Amino acid sequence: MDKRSWAKAAEDRRVLEQTIFAHYAADPRIETVLFVGCESYTADYERKHFPAHEYWTVDPDESHRRFAGKRHVVARLEDLGQHFTSGSLDLIICNGVYGWGLNRLPDCEAALSQCHLCLVAGGHLLIGWNDVPKWDPAPLAAIENLRRFSEYVFPPLGTARYLTDTTYRHTYNFYRKTAS
Repeated sequence: MDKRSWAKAAEDRRVLEQTIFAHYAADPRIETVLFVGCESYTADYERKHFPAHEYWTVDPDESHRRFAGKRHVVARLEDLGQHFTSGSLDLIICNGVYGWGLNRLPDCEAALSQCHLCLVAGGHLLIGWNDVPKWDPAPLAAIENLRRFSEYVFPPLGTARYLTDTTYRHTYNFYRKTAS
């Protein structure tokens, strides 16, 4: 792959790491972060992007622990409430999980219910996903528990839904838990 093709393929990762992470890391209201799903490219996220935060990772595959943060839970997102108390997280980053693990509507409903439970009032939820039929298990609009969140216009991007310039149409949707 030539340098230009790699840059385009990595556009979603650049937006995530340089724009999204930078904004959330600088927000003093964000203290506790949960990153969902661990792979080799996420191994340095805690050290590089969230060193001053209480940074957690969750992944159902025990072998992915080697790519996790210092605080790690081996579990599915659908079981989050078994590991975190209600209102204990300020930010949940769920990038590349919808369509790549969360593949059925009931699983998406359960996962988003657990995210809502574990986020503080006003907490942030980021869903990064590929907007192509092959990796779109249930339209986001069909997920009832997503309606419990408000769309959030992410300041650096000026939108609540950002489509990256990638062939797989990687998209970031920004939400907040409605303050009670």
